[in-house]
Amino acid sequence: MKKILVLAIAMASLTAWTASGADGKAMYDEQCAKCHGKEGKGDTKMGQKLGAKDYSTAKAQGEFTDEAGVKAIRDGLKDKDGKVLMKPSEVTEADAKAMIAYMRTLKK
Repeated sequence: MKKILVLAIAMASLTAWTASGADGKAMYDEQCAKCHGKEGKGDTKMGQKLGAKDYSTAKAQGEFTDEAGVKAIRDGLKDKDGKVLMKPSEVTEADAKAMIAYMRTLKK
């Protein structure tokens, strides 16, 4: 009986982890790609206008922590003059973490 319970918990965890990865990509595509691009290069018209970084590079990915990425997603970003560069996203912390995890896969 214990083995079945352990197996059920393991399968549920794997399912949740897989769903989280899929959700991270879906949320990124919906909320981030219009500026950051499907491949994270920041090469969209809006991304170029706002100076979005190329997050497909190891250098850009190394310049921020997961925690800073989650904070940027949830709180938004402003430049030094207070101009909004990125609006806050009304997502849970778990959703923001899933988006950052997906962004990490864009590194070439």
